[in-house]
This record gives sequence, structure tokens and C-alpha cells, in this order.
Amino acid sequence: MHEYSIVQSLLNSCEDQVSMNSASKVTKVVVKIGVLSGVEPDLLQTAFDTFKEETVCDKCEFIINVQKVVIRCKDCSTESTLDKHEYKCPKCESINIDIIDGEEMYLMQLELE
Repeated sequence: MHEYSIVQSLLNSCEDQVSMNSASKVTKVVVKIGVLSGVEPDLLQTAFDTFKEETVCDKCEFIINVQKVVIRCKDCSTESTLDKHEYKCPKCESINIDIIDGEEMYLMQLELE
């Protein structure tokens, strides 16, 4: 499971931020996970809960926001959020689209104390 390596990298980033900002701990971590990122939110939560002990994130709140797929149609320029995994424009039904959100995972917010 690559969720464990993602959590390790996230915890390392938290440690770096605590050190750089002369803080003592992290109180909140917010991440955004795209549905096409390949990251399973439940597994990420479990991995974070498992590995955060005895780190600067030991007692922090971990919030996961799941991002749906957002597309832009190259034919009609409509931007849409997809509710289903049907990769076509809901307005003109073209499959000539760009995916503009929902493929990545981002660290959105850290709260330090």
C-alpha cells in the first residue's frame, strides 16, 4: 500500500514545518484527495492514525476532503464536476475533454501550535 509512504512523507513535511516555524506540534492537517489519485481515503486515515504516534502530529486532527473529477470540454468550453465516471461533457456529450481537477493529492492546510 503506497498510503504508508504517503503518510511518512506527510509526517516528514509536518516535522519540517514545525521546525521552520519554531512550533511545538501540529494541531490540524487537511488534505485534498482526488478520486483519480489512486489514494484510498480510508487506508490513508488508518495509516495516518497508525504512524502519527510519538510525532509532532500525535494529537492532531486529520481531515480528508475528497475531490470529484472536474473537466473542461474542448468543444463547448463548459467546465463540469462529474458525479459519475462518465468522461464526457454533460452539456454537449463530447468526449473531447481535459481533466482539470481530481487526479492529485494536496496538503491544503497545517495548523501549528
